[in-house]
Amino acid sequence: MTSITQDAATIQGQARFFHHLYGGISAAALRCALELDIAGIINRHQGPITLSQIAHGIGSSSLDVDSLSRLMRFLVHQQIFDQQESEEKPLYSLNECSKFLLKDARNTLSSLAMMITDPLMFSPFYKLSQSIEEGGIAAFKTYGVSIWDMFASNPQAHKGFNDAMACSTMLNIDVIVSNYDFTSLKGTLVDVGGGVGVTLNEIVTKYPHLKGINFDMPDVVSSATAYEGVTHVGGDMFTAIPHGDSFFIKTILHNWGDDKCVQVLKNCRESMTERAGKVIIADMVLSPTGTGVDVFDEARIGMDMIMLTYFDGGKERTEAEWKKILEEAGFRRYNVIKIPTTVSIIEAYIE
Repeated sequence: MTSITQDAATIQGQARFFHHLYGGISAAALRCALELDIAGIINRHQGPITLSQIAHGIGSSSLDVDSLSRLMRFLVHQQIFDQQESEEKPLYSLNECSKFLLKDARNTLSSLAMMITDPLMFSPFYKLSQSIEEGGIAAFKTYGVSIWDMFASNPQAHKGFNDAMACSTMLNIDVIVSNYDFTSLKGTLVDVGGGVGVTLNEIVTKYPHLKGINFDMPDVVSSATAYEGVTHVGGDMFTAIPHGDSFFIKTILHNWGDDKCVQVLKNCRESMTERAGKVIIADMVLSPTGTGVDVFDEARIGMDMIMLTYFDGGKERTEAEWKKILEEAGFRRYNVIKIPTTVSIIEAYIE
């Protein structure tokens, strides 16, 4: 037999190829762990547990223990759970990754994982090459309508999306409120596209000197909970925005193309009661190459692929792209503040 040798670069390239090829299996295994509530079972035991205890917690009379063992081996290898050897049997425990699978935790990402891995939601990616070749949005080519119209006729998918956005919002707002100082703001803070007001409530609760206006579409704010210090106002952000001293826009602008973003920012500028006020944008800032910023690089560049696939004009932006739309909207000065999550804070000023 002829011996075939490979250099180190070829071997690394092959390994990297298989890593990406099998990447979807990690997402599927994550969904499986959620559906079986493995993290919850371990958490309720308040310590490391055996495979038999996990199986007992699942509670299926026909459970395949060998399959469960192989799933746990994979999840441990992917560092989603930890495993420690005991004298008798392996013990499984939560780590900082699997804690995000706890469905009743404040900072759970379980709903986001279920939405991303939902077959209906993932199916537009199979139309991505067609949308690149022909133009148009992969989601529209898949559903025959925009993703928003698909949600309108599919309440279960819409609920899954809303639940995913809610858990992502809760995680981000905790990091934002802990790492960004709203003390210098005065008067009224308008949350543009603020949903049902959860984010603004967190801000004004910590900074009670502020009054808040939660602004979103009328059908959204109609179901919003009443919060002290927060007024809910319905309307269209592309037409007009309520007057305020400062404006907060969290993960809204990435849904829209540059022209739409400029219009929203212009509306904020026109509604600013003081020229010394500012717009505070919480959104992703991509590295020009997609890498080299921090540990969240992969999440950010992955989110840009989601925007490309689902939304007409939606995109994650580099700092240069943010600067362009800010200047077009009349904000000549800006400041980027990095915080320990996927989004950054962009402060934009008229003067």
